[in-house]
Amino acid sequence: MTLKVGIVGCGFIGTVHSFALGALVKAGLVDAAVVSTFDVEPERAARLADPHGARPAASVDGVLDGVDVVWVCTWTAEHRAIVAAAVDRGLAVFCEKPLAPSFPECVEVAGLLEHVPHQVGLVLRHAPVFAAAAEEVASGRHGRPLAAVMRDDQFFPTQGHYASEWRADVAKAGGGTLIEHSIHDVDVLAWILGAPAWVRAQVATRFGHAGIDDVATVTLGYDDGVQATLLSVWHQVLSRNSNRRLEVFCEGALLWADDDHLGPLHVETSAGTSEVRGELPEWATSLDVPEEYRAPVVQYARPSKAFLDALSTGDARRRSGAEALASERTPAGRVPRPAESERIKATGWPDAATALGAHRIVDAAYCSAADGGATIRLAG
Repeated sequence: MTLKVGIVGCGFIGTVHSFALGALVKAGLVDAAVVSTFDVEPERAARLADPHGARPAASVDGVLDGVDVVWVCTWTAEHRAIVAAAVDRGLAVFCEKPLAPSFPECVEVAGLLEHVPHQVGLVLRHAPVFAAAAEEVASGRHGRPLAAVMRDDQFFPTQGHYASEWRADVAKAGGGTLIEHSIHDVDVLAWILGAPAWVRAQVATRFGHAGIDDVATVTLGYDDGVQATLLSVWHQVLSRNSNRRLEVFCEGALLWADDDHLGPLHVETSAGTSEVRGELPEWATSLDVPEEYRAPVVQYARPSKAFLDALSTGDARRRSGAEALASERTPAGRVPRPAESERIKATGWPDAATALGAHRIVDAAYCSAADGGATIRLAG
């Protein structure tokens, strides 16, 4: 049975998901179709609906009443109400990150999602470069991890192709670069190194949007002495797109990458430097998109396809996204560390519990910053 998909929220990220979903459907790679859209600006809903031959709805209920699965792509403060309405109807839910503006609300949203097949939009969990980094560290062949550094920068996303004015409104976003953008980075660091024992942070608001941090420095600490540092910046260099650099020092190697999708991951040891190159899945060649856009589209199409495939096959509570990524092995055989696919038993990947772990770290970072950079210990 073809899954009927609705999209609620037709701004930048909704448009990205719409394009990826449309490419998958057009190529016959998923048994699904986008049939309905909604946005508080009706013209945006109509624009997104048109390529799919879909119906722009007049309300959220108008979408939810006619679909099997909904993509929640609104500003963050709207997630809870839409997820609750979808869960009340028993619909499957793809919920964008962050889950909610505050940690207590995140707990509520995660609890709601646990009742239905779901997936959270922490798409870096599907990036081969970070899966390779996690596997290299977990393998133990480079000795113990010592430290990690993540730098994440992006121009202030109220402008340019993002054009997301709501990101300057703390009531809608919950915060700035740390929660809105670097929730991804915190999640990746916890994936590679494990859940930290303590957090210290400082944030700054340089562009005058109350409650919206545009500079954040976060230290994640571990009881065995490992430390990870995150620098997250929203700037005004409009020529730069979103950029990430990861470095992980182990006893016997330095791992580093400047790309947050395919890499390569560079592995420098005393014997020299090698590269682990991520590969596009074989089905990517079926996408009717220009060659130069294929990799960016796959970055969102891969997690969407994994979720829709699980729903279509009725395997939504058994097959995880980690397992789906493992089935797309690179020639070098790089796969996510087994612990991930063993641990995640709910529907899509990452699930609400995984996302809640990242939110717990972000919340502790904000608490630390509010207390002058004090050390905040996390519950074991």
